[in-house]
Amino acid sequence: MPSWKKDCPCSRANEFMKPAQFEYLRAASIAEAVAALSAQAGEGKIIAGGQSLVPMLNFRLLKPLLLIDIMGIAELKFLEETPGGGLRIGALTKHHTLETSPLVKRLFPVLSEAMSHVAHLAIRNRGTIGGSLSHADPAAELPLMAVLLDARIRTASPEGGRTIAAADLFVAALTTRLLESEIIVEVELPALAPATGWAFEEVSRRAGDFALAAVGVLLAVEKGKVSSASIAMMGVAETPLRAARAEALIKGRAIDASLLDELVTAVRDACEPNTDLHASADYRRHLVGVLARRAVIAAWKRALGEQP
Repeated sequence: MPSWKKDCPCSRANEFMKPAQFEYLRAASIAEAVAALSAQAGEGKIIAGGQSLVPMLNFRLLKPLLLIDIMGIAELKFLEETPGGGLRIGALTKHHTLETSPLVKRLFPVLSEAMSHVAHLAIRNRGTIGGSLSHADPAAELPLMAVLLDARIRTASPEGGRTIAAADLFVAALTTRLLESEIIVEVELPALAPATGWAFEEVSRRAGDFALAAVGVLLAVEKGKVSSASIAMMGVAETPLRAARAEALIKGRAIDASLLDELVTAVRDACEPNTDLHASADYRRHLVGVLARRAVIAAWKRALGEQP
């Protein structure tokens, strides 16, 4: 090779555009996957769709000694209604399935809508709900949906597993409370209250880009007033956030212009945005208020049986 090619910075960079050496195991069962992960003592990684993990491997941000492929585990592939109108979702359920499933559209239309904003179709065809929640990207739609919908995440581990509330799962950007030997196996969504309106609003620089900010809203309405509210946002903190003060503010009231102004202030006060290459903290804070206003209006109209 000519010396100029050896010394070219591009050539040196290309050396790190492929993963470090690792062993590979295609697990046939949850038990086999958990046992293999536990045996690695922190040096193993679970791979499913690979839409988040593979780029990190290629940039050598992660260097596991063993990749444990769980895509062949049939018991992690299911989507079923629970008594009362909730939903059980296997960890290997793909984004595109959540986007297009008639069952999801009937029970949780806000989830179906949010999934249509995830990256591009090729990624939605591979990415899984368990992988997205485990990765915990602060600009990803599924962690936001989990927090908005009060999801319960069931895990498997050598100790038998546990159930974690979505509100407790996310610690920081790309960080969860999952243990090194623990994997997500199922997500359960409790049923929505009757007459619940919904909305999802997101802004990104281009279609398929990560969101600059997004807001999901659920409003249950009784006798012309909000009986319960759930307002969640992402892209404006290290984890998805619930706007608890804004939720309390609108409970027991009808949505009108003056209340919306108060709500927007409460939502912005709940934010902890960072400045990055894509947007300033001030812009993200402004943007999330605009999206919250739009989403609450749309959810209110849907709860009343009107078109948003």
